[in-house]
Amino acid sequence: MTRIYRCPKCGARFDPPRDLASECPSCGVWFHKFESPADAVPAPEPAMPEAVVRVEPSIFWGRAFLLVFLVLWGLQLAALDYRQAEINASFMHAILLPIHEAGHVFGMPFGEFICILGGSAFQILLPLGIGAAFLWRQRDVYGAAVCLWWAGASAVDLAPYVWDALAPQLILLGGHTGEDGPHDWIYLLSHLGVLPHAHRLGVAVHHLGVLVMAVAIGVGASWLWHRRPG
Repeated sequence: MTRIYRCPKCGARFDPPRDLASECPSCGVWFHKFESPADAVPAPEPAMPEAVVRVEPSIFWGRAFLLVFLVLWGLQLAALDYRQAEINASFMHAILLPIHEAGHVFGMPFGEFICILGGSAFQILLPLGIGAAFLWRQRDVYGAAVCLWWAGASAVDLAPYVWDALAPQLILLGGHTGEDGPHDWIYLLSHLGVLPHAHRLGVAVHHLGVLVMAVAIGVGASWLWHRRPG
């Protein structure tokens, strides 16, 4: 709608501006009869949807290569037998183990339960926190998707530990099993009263981790698809 900021006849200025279908309070002229194009300001056009921002080809193909790598690595991790803790011999486990142990240290000031939970929680929360930073601070959906994949892989890494709580066979860092030494998930599940369900929980954690990795790949692939070179 056209707005009038200055009377085209007497020069009076208006703040706020007046409608075209009104009169000047100073001289009484009707603006629609004396409209001056220089003084008529059209209403702003509706904002157009923001176009998808293309990325440099080198960045696009680098991220595409990384996504393919994560697909292949994710398939390998998903196929590992959580009942035999096969993931413990993988490079992923070597990455996550120090993060897990750091979580115990960070949880120490908050009591025994949080200290023990902190190891497993931290290896999930760290990638989620980094992903949140990518998303909210840099609006980097692809970076957030990679971190989400990492969180899913962390859950897959935890599944054997949860499964093992019912009938401990894993050799832990101290060189013992949960039968004759501390075991995070025996402690946690016992305190929660669900230790008899450890196997079902281990299965659930494994499959949830695989699902999260798949969702992350889907998000990353969608980001790439909408920014593919023209």
